[in-house]
Amino acid sequence: MSKHLLAALKGQTNARPPFWFMRQAGRYLPEYRALRQEAGGFLAMCLNPDRAAEITLQPIRRYGMDGAILFSDILIVPMALGQSLKFAEGEGPVLGPLPESLNFTGAAAIYAPVIETVRRVKAALPSETTFLGFAGSPWTVATYMVEGGSSRDFGKTKSFFYSQPQAFEALLNGIVTATVDYLSAQIDAGADAVQLFDSWAGALAPLDYERWVIEPNRQIVAALRARHPETPIIAFPRGSGALYKRFTEIVRPTCIAIDTQVPPDWAAEVLQPLAYVQGNLDPLALVAGGKNMLEAAEHICGHLGRGPFIFNLGHGIVPQTPPEHVAALCDFLRRI
Repeated sequence: MSKHLLAALKGQTNARPPFWFMRQAGRYLPEYRALRQEAGGFLAMCLNPDRAAEITLQPIRRYGMDGAILFSDILIVPMALGQSLKFAEGEGPVLGPLPESLNFTGAAAIYAPVIETVRRVKAALPSETTFLGFAGSPWTVATYMVEGGSSRDFGKTKSFFYSQPQAFEALLNGIVTATVDYLSAQIDAGADAVQLFDSWAGALAPLDYERWVIEPNRQIVAALRARHPETPIIAFPRGSGALYKRFTEIVRPTCIAIDTQVPPDWAAEVLQPLAYVQGNLDPLALVAGGKNMLEAAEHICGHLGRGPFIFNLGHGIVPQTPPEHVAALCDFLRRI
């Protein structure tokens, strides 16, 4: 059988839209929760190829999505560059002080367990399932590195780039280099396509967005295309609003993933002439399930399904999602 999602990303017309869901492997699944109780923490799971491969495969066994996304975390790159990382229970990521210089020579050894996970998943996936690798985009990764964790206003990061723009640019350039190498290693190990997550792109004013979101993503896409010209690249600059168009025109990803706030009719008119569009069901509609969920999915497919389109959510599946609602949505999408 052909890979429905990969064929679509390479331009093949399909009778129905391919689909997968961000965070489809995770806390809403009872089999994931059972495994996590044994694992000794989130980061330990990410760096254990046996467990990470199993978690990646769990939703494919249960639901059979067209795509499987690697179970890992965007903060593997800062750790590979020499910044300490831990996940405090109930608090999210905690990163140590920003290194005085980034460590490129030892980076590959740090993320080697993730690359081994890619190999194991590739060997175990059904032949029709597209395997997606991923990484965080430089702006979003830099916010965690500078803030030392999550932030609501990104005050430290904005103060950094306003007061020391050259130093901040050097940091982002280092993240670009590491991310290209990291994603390239994932592709070499078996990833069919990759996605860039710029989760905090919407936090920036337009001029800052141009410099810290568009330009680093453009560099990564161009570098990956030079190394792996046949590998599709999905970009998700969450919260970009009207700047989605400029991002897509300049960065030129194969596919642009849109968040929940983007009107599907606008995306069909403005973005689909430029790239595949991926999205954008509200994850809380999936929590609610039932008629409203299916109507919302039908509305999205009605506007975007006429052009190049991958069905997904506008952000990741949330922990309180009932697994049976995911099953109902998958069944609906297969019948379109």
